[in-house]
Amino acid sequence: MVADATRAEECKPGPPAGASDVPASSRRVACVAHRSAGAEPYIRGVPEETPVAFTYNGSSYAVMMATPSDLPDFAVGFSLTEGVISRPAEIASLDIVTHEAGVELRMWLASARASALSERRRRLAGPTGCGLCGVESLASAVPPIRPVADGITLAPERIIAALPLLVSAQELNGATRAVHAAGFFVPGCGLVSVREDVGRHNALDKLIGDLVCRDIAGATGFIVVTSRVSVEMVQKTAMLGASVIVAISAPTALAIRSAERAGITLVAIAREDGFEVFTHARRIRAD
Repeated sequence: MVADATRAEECKPGPPAGASDVPASSRRVACVAHRSAGAEPYIRGVPEETPVAFTYNGSSYAVMMATPSDLPDFAVGFSLTEGVISRPAEIASLDIVTHEAGVELRMWLASARASALSERRRRLAGPTGCGLCGVESLASAVPPIRPVADGITLAPERIIAALPLLVSAQELNGATRAVHAAGFFVPGCGLVSVREDVGRHNALDKLIGDLVCRDIAGATGFIVVTSRVSVEMVQKTAMLGASVIVAISAPTALAIRSAERAGITLVAIAREDGFEVFTHARRIRAD
């Protein structure tokens, strides 16, 4: 199911599973299928979509609509890419609490990080009559992006070979045809991690959470996503320190500009017969 599975397991063991009382990630539902031969009852798999709340030290931070799977990875990855933490150890504890309305990822932060988050909240709750708050909020939407190191170089064939491997590893999408995936490939190890979610950002956050918890450096491989590339996807890639992101769909113009500034190689419109490189093409080398 995962390419080079034996080699990948030798690279890093996987993290423990999440809580067992969270909702299932998919359901089988009844529908009526209309085909050329007529209409008939049909049972189809669909992904679950659940509100997932992130709380830190007793205070609510955000609620995301997400697939309720790999929630420990989601907690760590989201916290990291949001800048709430800089490393997993700064989460002192994590409880996955199931409510009637959804799932809460209840986290308690180490004291220094908790103080930093409290100060951040105070800044966001500043006076509204200063005339600058709109400018500040716009600037915070696209914060300065972290430059990445040189990372790896790749032959075009390695990128093309990764696409079907990621597809074959998508268990939830195979059952539902309705979710995105993000995978991480390491030369010599193959596909070392893949995460799925109804949200493309969520899938990437889950992937990042898994990788950082397993101490797999972003510079050692490349990301492949089954979606378009927006600026947030580039920002998350930079937070991981990965130098290459590959997407099956097109990037936005802002994503291209951000990848250029961050030193990230942005590959998109990737198909089995080729792809397009938008930034830092030096890393994709036929030799």
